[in-house]
Amino acid sequence: MASKLLHRVPWLLHRVGAVSAPLKYPRTLSPTLAAFASLRLLSDVAPRPLPVAATGNSPPASTSPAPQFSGSSEKFEHNAKSSSVRSSLKDPELAKFSAIADTWWDSEGPFKPLHLMNPTRLAFIRSTLCRHFGKDPSSARPFEGMKIVDVGCGGGILSEPLARMGASVTGVDAVDKNIKIARIHADLDPVTSTIEYCCTTAEKLVEEQRKFDAVISLEVIEHVADPAEFCKSLSALTIPEGALVISTINRSMRAYATAIVAAEYLLHWLPKGTHQWSSFLIPEELVLILQRSSICVKEMAGFVHNPLTGRWSLSDDISVNFIAFGTKKGQ
Repeated sequence: MASKLLHRVPWLLHRVGAVSAPLKYPRTLSPTLAAFASLRLLSDVAPRPLPVAATGNSPPASTSPAPQFSGSSEKFEHNAKSSSVRSSLKDPELAKFSAIADTWWDSEGPFKPLHLMNPTRLAFIRSTLCRHFGKDPSSARPFEGMKIVDVGCGGGILSEPLARMGASVTGVDAVDKNIKIARIHADLDPVTSTIEYCCTTAEKLVEEQRKFDAVISLEVIEHVADPAEFCKSLSALTIPEGALVISTINRSMRAYATAIVAAEYLLHWLPKGTHQWSSFLIPEELVLILQRSSICVKEMAGFVHNPLTGRWSLSDDISVNFIAFGTKKGQ
């Protein structure tokens, strides 16, 4: 099944009319999938917990429409607005993530799925970026000399392993509490203490004319008010011939059943109301949005969960969670 992955992107591009001729690849097997099994990631180690003083007992935020958290949505919306910068994220989304910010480094808390998925996400990022920039994926620090921005960094669970792989990392998030948690945890290690964390947005970075070799935004676009404008900002942050990696959830019935009904209501992996199915994007939509933002999607893969081992792996199945790698057109 993995051999179908490289044919997936040309098929999607033709579905949206983004290209007029078939794309050709030098391999019949996805390089990312082929390398995945042999990669040893520095992020595989268990995350260190935050000092006790940095943790709290924030109640889950409420959201509307149903499914809902318990509690008052007005209260948390007010708190999120007062402690966060103006953002492309919807106000209820800011409220939800502000309410659970203290749990980012609790590997058994609301962000447990991201902790479990992180090694797989990093395998895709390492493989695609190393191939694009001519880096050695077997090196302990393959991203040495690269400037990477993690847009929607949360508590820094992706930013930290990127810094350990040698990148000069900037982590940005619209929720002030997330940035404070990220800074506290990063300071526990001299290597990750170099990360530049900012409570700001991609749009603000564009205004500041910031540029990066690679822009990464994982599990964020489904929470923004305008995905097309958000992608334009991500593109504007990317240097010509630079790279963009973005992940989200497919707007499919299978995704509704697994990512919402099962994950939020049956298994309680996520707080109820974390996701709104109508905000998901199908792969064709994401490809077209990126194409209109001068980003050419080169590779796409899915994430699949093994309930027996509890592990995630890369797959050509993009019906639920998927990740895309693209490059910005030269100027």
